[in-house]
Amino acid sequence: MPEGKIIKALSGFYYVVNEDGVTQCRGRGVFRINNITPLVGDNVVFQAENDKEGYILEVKERKNELVRPPIANVDRAFLVFSAVEPTFSPALLDRFLVLVEYNHIEPIICITKTDLASEAELEMLEDYATGYRAAGYEVLFVSSETEAGVEQLYPHLEQKISVFAGQSGVGKSSLLNVLRPDLDLKTNDISAHLGRGRHTTRHVELIEIGDGLVADTPGFSSLEFQEIEAEELGSCFPEIMKASERCKFRGCLHVKEPKCAVKAAVEEEVIPRYRYENYLNFLQEIKDRKPRY
Repeated sequence: MPEGKIIKALSGFYYVVNEDGVTQCRGRGVFRINNITPLVGDNVVFQAENDKEGYILEVKERKNELVRPPIANVDRAFLVFSAVEPTFSPALLDRFLVLVEYNHIEPIICITKTDLASEAELEMLEDYATGYRAAGYEVLFVSSETEAGVEQLYPHLEQKISVFAGQSGVGKSSLLNVLRPDLDLKTNDISAHLGRGRHTTRHVELIEIGDGLVADTPGFSSLEFQEIEAEELGSCFPEIMKASERCKFRGCLHVKEPKCAVKAAVEEEVIPRYRYENYLNFLQEIKDRKPRY
């Protein structure tokens, strides 16, 4: 049986790229019975009844999967945040980072609209970038308007499935249009009333850019920590996880425990205070979460 990868899902059809091109497929009824939904990014076995139509018979084991956006086997996430319009939010970025880390996806922080930022705003962003880089993250500054810094993205796209994610209006589609101009993806301005952009992407599709595949996703519509337990949260902050190895007590949550190396690192400014405060806020959110039954 032929095998391939789903590169687009739309209106009940799955478009599977394979050695013969792209085959439009439907899912067999057995998937609904077994509560399996094929996702963009899935490696599948399919049966082609002719050169244009077929049926997906099997979904191979996934490395990871995201619910919103619905995509599987993601290697890398470009977390796109704007310098201005909307204003850069480290709390929101940390929320994205936690979800990406939890799903074992490598994050790249990409700050757009640098051409619109003032000198003071750029200095503030550089301070934040220093903290994130110290934690081990790659931070790139780019402008879709001037194309400054965009060339930095290409090496990170090679041989990977990547997603571009971030809140509405930060310029994800604009950035992809610069990376591959023939896409001509729709973009919308920021809504003055809402202070954020309107979603311009309506379905998930993998797009070839260089030697990699990129998903222009509708954005994370859910940023809640439904699956993460309190004991797991620290592992989603690389600098906290590293410092926690020196905590006196195993299972330290770095809140009120004595001889906590994480709290010491915050006092010594090794860990940025805003990162620690976001950790505490997320931890409380997880503790306050309604139990699942």
